[in-house]
This record gives sequence, C-alpha cells and structure tokens, in this order.
Amino acid sequence: MATEVGFESAPEVIGPPTPPIPIETPQISSSPPPQIPTEIVSDEEMSLIEAAFSFAFASRSSPTSLHVHRNPPSVTSITLLSKRNCVGDIEDGIGIGRTQKKKKFTESLLYRFRRKTGLFVTDITSTEWCEKQQEFFLLRGKPKASKAMKAGSARHAVLEAEVITTVEVLIRSSEERWALKFINFIHGTNQLFLEGLTRELPILGFVEGVCVVGVIDEIRETTLMENRHVPTLVETKTRSQNNLPSEPQQRNGRLQLMCYKYLWDNLVANPFPTSQFLKLFSLNPNYVLSKEIQESAIQAGVEAQTLHDVLTQYQYICSKLPKAHNELLLRYEYQKDQSLIGENQYLYDSDWVTGQIKSSIEFWKGEREANYVLEDERWKCCLCKYASMCPVNAKSEEHTAHTTKE
Repeated sequence: MATEVGFESAPEVIGPPTPPIPIETPQISSSPPPQIPTEIVSDEEMSLIEAAFSFAFASRSSPTSLHVHRNPPSVTSITLLSKRNCVGDIEDGIGIGRTQKKKKFTESLLYRFRRKTGLFVTDITSTEWCEKQQEFFLLRGKPKASKAMKAGSARHAVLEAEVITTVEVLIRSSEERWALKFINFIHGTNQLFLEGLTRELPILGFVEGVCVVGVIDEIRETTLMENRHVPTLVETKTRSQNNLPSEPQQRNGRLQLMCYKYLWDNLVANPFPTSQFLKLFSLNPNYVLSKEIQESAIQAGVEAQTLHDVLTQYQYICSKLPKAHNELLLRYEYQKDQSLIGENQYLYDSDWVTGQIKSSIEFWKGEREANYVLEDERWKCCLCKYASMCPVNAKSEEHTAHTTKE
C-alpha cells in the first residue's frame, strides 16, 4: 500500500524511505494487492461532484503546511491529497498559449479560475459532461453539498483513519511545494516497480501550451510476453446503486483514464519542459530546499538540495519509464458493501482523447462559447443545479409554449 499525502491548505507529504527506481523491473509480488481506494459518487451527482473537487481546491489559500500520511508497508510512496478526498483535487498547473491575445486570455476562464492552481484533469471531464454546467459552476459559485457528497466525505474519513497518520511539515515556498509533488511521483514509481502497485500518483504534462495535472487512482504492473512489464492504469468508482452507470457516465470515466495515459506517455516520450515549467510558475531553480524536504528526497532515493536537482531526477526517471498499457481498466463497486458491480476493460483511443482535450482547452481559453449538453443527453439537465437559469432550457420552454398555442 502507498503512503498518501494530505494537507489542509496546500498538501504535500513525505513518507518513509524508499529505494531509487530500479532499471530492471522486479516481478510482481504474489501476495494479494491492497484494497483499492473507492469513490462515493451517486449517478445523479457524478458530474457535479467532479466539479466540486476542482473548485474546492482552487478556492483554498496558499500552502503553509504539509501533512505526512504514513502507512505500514515496507515500500512506501508519497502522493498528494487523494482526488477522492472531497476536500479537492490536487491537480495543479497552467500554461498560456503563445498565440493567445493577452486581453482575451485574461478574460478567459482558464486565467480567471486556474491561473494559480492550473487546469485539472477533472476540469476536462467536467466539460465533456456539459460545458455550460461547468461555466455556471465557475461563475455562480459552489453549490450546496448534497447527501452524496456528505456520504462520500464520511466514507473517505473512515478509509483514511484506518491506514493514515498525519504529520504537519512546514512548506516555506512554491518551490518547496512543487518539489514535494515531484518527489511524490518518484516515491510512487518506486513502489510500482518494487511492489507491482501504487495509488494516487500525481502526474503533470503540457498540452496545447497548457499545463495539466492529474492524480492517477491506481497503477498496476502487468507482465506481458517475453517477461515485459508495463503499467496498467485503473480507475475505481463506487455507486449508491448496485448497477452499472449510464453510457455517458462510463464515457466520462473512460476519458478520465485516457487523459492520465496521455499525460504518462508524453512524459515517457518527451523530456519534461523544465524551463517552460519554471518560467510558467516564476520559480527559482536554485532555491535551496529545507532539510526536511531534502531528507524526503533521500527517502525516495534522490539526492537533491535545490528544486533544479529534483527536476533533473524527475526528468531522468520519466525517461526510464515504459509507456502505459493500451488496455485501461474502469471498475465499479457497490457503496453499501464494496462488492464489485463490474469491470470495463477498453483500449486507449489516442485520436478521441486528443480531440477531447484540445476541445476542452479551447473552451477554457475562451476561444469559443460554451457548448450545451447534447440533445439526446438533455436528461442531464434534470439533475443540474443550474437548469432553471440555463438558456437551453429556456429555449425548450418557449418552444413547448409555442407548440401548445398552435
């Protein structure tokens, strides 16, 4: 099991010692894997909750402390606050396309709401569900917590209490905050190759000039022919109903996993753009990290005194990783007893996910107006908190009234 990182205002975590990532990948342990972390999400609240995660983190104050979550396994990893925790997603990062006009960009949703925290993977999945709903969410504010959200928060609190001890560590700067995120990644990949499994792995990449960050639910090591080992990405969701969700909800889950593979494979294939990253967030590469953070780097098998040292090791490790398996796994569990409802295994579709990401970024950059939900999926409007103020529903009412008069 992995060591998770959580925090009140700006989470980052340090875990027990872990050896550096090996060049030769060990065999997967024959012991059964730990219980997969679950997500309490009801059908009707799925889209809204994803947006709530993003908003909750975006609205938090700047980092002042760090919580260290420790688990008892022999090999541990450091990960940012789980995206499953209802406090919010730790999916930070943002970039500005060079061709974007300054005035137009500063009026965009990307600049107004993700300038400091960046574009989350759930920002992309939320716009795939309904761009207009996401726009309302940003402009109108956070909706009142639903019963599903409260149930999810309570469930996660129980799960965390079973395996996590929290320790606060002072974070003095943005440089240290980012350094810990990269160290978290190194811890996670160490665990993946030594134990065959890791969870809540932070991942970051650049798409269309925008920095997008996500947290991968679970990665399993899969053995292929000729004893080759590749990472398999897994997403587990729990449901209040003991049946599979609708196709649009499953499609949204597939998009989320494909975004993670897109980011992972890009890190493997292309050197991480260190200079672009440092310039984007106005970071000092020669910033000397605190002793505590230097010790956490050593625990991850990395000797680093500065942010530049951490980034160098991060870039090197990414270059040694294999691409993720083309087969992705989406699991659904019943909230009541954690029994398996079903598993959907599907192939990665590079063209589809690339198109979805680019389309979402166009919306976030303000290059086009928000699209309404597809006509054959207008049932989503019955579940939307903003349906009464949405123009698409007003047009439908006008049409109905006109037809009735005739």
